[in-house]
Amino acid sequence: MSVAGLVLAAGAGRRYGMPKALVRYDGQLLVERAADTLSRAGIDRVLIVLGAAADEVRARGRLPETVVNPDWETGMGSSLRTGLASLAATPGCTAAVVLLVDMPGVSPEAVRRITAHAAPDALIMGGYSGRRGHPVLLGRDHWSGVSASATGDRGARDYLRTHEVVVVGVGDVADDKDLDEPGNLSAIHDH
Repeated sequence: MSVAGLVLAAGAGRRYGMPKALVRYDGQLLVERAADTLSRAGIDRVLIVLGAAADEVRARGRLPETVVNPDWETGMGSSLRTGLASLAATPGCTAAVVLLVDMPGVSPEAVRRITAHAAPDALIMGGYSGRRGHPVLLGRDHWSGVSASATGDRGARDYLRTHEVVVVGVGDVADDKDLDEPGNLSAIHDH
């Protein structure tokens, strides 16, 4: 079973005041942290979808494979489509585990728990005290359906809502709070 990691890091971070991929957290850029989280979880192929300030992110970050979403301004849905299309060109990749760049509290252990259930027909989400969250694993059989429904900032949400999803508890080893504004950084960091 070959599982790829997909980091969505294309947004301009309008509410944050800068692209979140360029935000420093614990001595590294958030985009580097997300890629490292996937690598430390045993994911060999990590693909990062960039958009806003892509050249600067590439220049400043130590990054694995990247792809640029030309439509990044339309929202996260287009980044998810871009990433899945790039992964679909690789035979043998059976599932993708998706991380958002602005969730530094998601841990390698959370990713390992999710990817333990990987299969081409799998839809897996992290569970936090009865609430669904990240990471999210999308089996290859679902990529075209997810891509067809991913619009604006909704990503895979609509698709996941209408399909059977396995929720795996990760709240004891991870935190899926997102960094929407600079003040959130200290709140997550102190958690």
